[in-house]
Amino acid sequence: MTTETFAPRGLGKVAIHVVAVLCAFVTAFPLYAMVILSFKQQGSIEFPASLVPWDFSTEAFQAIFTSPEIWRWMINTAIYAVVSVVLILLLSAMAGYAFAKKRFRGREVMFWSLVSMLMVPYHITLIPLFILIARSGGIDTYWGLILPGLANVQAIFLMRQFIKGIPDELLEAARVDGCNDWTIFWRIVLPLCKPILATLGIFVFLWHWNDFLWPLLVGQSPEMRTLTTGIASLQAEQVPLPQVFAGAVLAFVPIFVAYLVGQRYVTENAVAAGIKG
Repeated sequence: MTTETFAPRGLGKVAIHVVAVLCAFVTAFPLYAMVILSFKQQGSIEFPASLVPWDFSTEAFQAIFTSPEIWRWMINTAIYAVVSVVLILLLSAMAGYAFAKKRFRGREVMFWSLVSMLMVPYHITLIPLFILIARSGGIDTYWGLILPGLANVQAIFLMRQFIKGIPDELLEAARVDGCNDWTIFWRIVLPLCKPILATLGIFVFLWHWNDFLWPLLVGQSPEMRTLTTGIASLQAEQVPLPQVFAGAVLAFVPIFVAYLVGQRYVTENAVAAGIKG
């Protein structure tokens, strides 16, 4: 091959890398600005000069860490996210197992009717759901925050698709050994579902940790606010911007750590899905 043949390919690779670097910069810039501005002194933010990394101060973080409201919001968010993850994974795994391996009348109709709910925008059901929770006494309660999100159709769909790939012969062998459905589910199906459970757990945790609209409607008292709604309320209370950004950094750290812990399972699940495909 001549050098002319390599030239277009080389230019194409360079162009791809340039576009990738620009996209990465645009994506990471808000995170960079949030971290840099959180280390500025109160009342010293000026754009764009404040985006330059100098004159660091921990004054905003000291104010955040000594605020009892922030820790209350952190506990509320942790309860909302962790309990939701555990219950959603359990219920979706049970439903996925039933739809994938059990034989009963109307199974396909029920499953695809459930999946069709994904076509309904979330905001359409928000008002009737809020009225139902409010009339049931769920305002400013943990169960009012958690209960409406337990029927996660996407999680059920993914669990069903994953469990369908488990060989029927393995489950039949367990039944021959005297195992009932609960034993098969707990000791065979769930251990084999670790990659998809970890992947779903990360995404469900991220969704609930960052959720804003539903906690804003249900958690109306200051004591029941989550981090997202609490940090948003700081702006209305004219709290200095560095403290608002410091609160945002504090809210970002747990989800970043959660992804670092579970990224191995996400990779394993992606590889397994590629092999099955």
